Amino acid sequence: MTGRAGRYIWIICGLAMLSACAGGDYRPVRDTPVRIGPPYKVRGTTYVPAAEPTYDMLGYASWYGSESGNRTANGERFRAKWITAAHTSLPLPSYVEVTALDTGRTILVRVNDRGPFAGRGRVIDLSRGAAEQLGIRAQGHAAVRVRFVDPPEKDRERLRKGKPASDRPRVAERTLVNLRAQLRAVGL
Repeated sequence: MTGRAGRYIWIICGLAMLSACAGGDYRPVRDTPVRIGPPYKVRGTTYVPAAEPTYDMLGYASWYGSESGNRTANGERFRAKWITAAHTSLPLPSYVEVTALDTGRTILVRVNDRGPFAGRGRVIDLSRGAAEQLGIRAQGHAAVRVRFVDPPEKDRERLRKGKPASDRPRVAERTLVNLRAQLRAVGL
């Protein structure tokens, strides 16, 4: 074919080839295989990923969202509106329960990326969607408790599809007072 019709065929073939490549570098969102990974170094600090089924940490959460479309450390596409997070050492993917110590609000989050790598006392970076659900987006960062959990498949499936998990009960004020005191006791 020559002329105009031939050019259209080449354009359509070229677009088809480009669309076949789109997203091909990203892993599908799934829970297997769970990867721990080797130790790695960022800005002079070495991080050692490990399975930590009893992980329970107090510290600060921040959020990130401008990286939308980039690849996470788990190989998935980062979607800022999804309920995901970055952690320096937990297996990928993992599920954690994050509690805002100022309000007692608790959410379930899927960890699929590495970070945070800056800020004293920061234990987790939340996606914009997770920060909004937890109610800390306007603050930028907040005191939190992060606990490793093994949620029901129904909640895992919702998070894998970018939707929030089932509502979790708020933490009692008496418990929050105790957690805040523990955070202050370690100088954070």
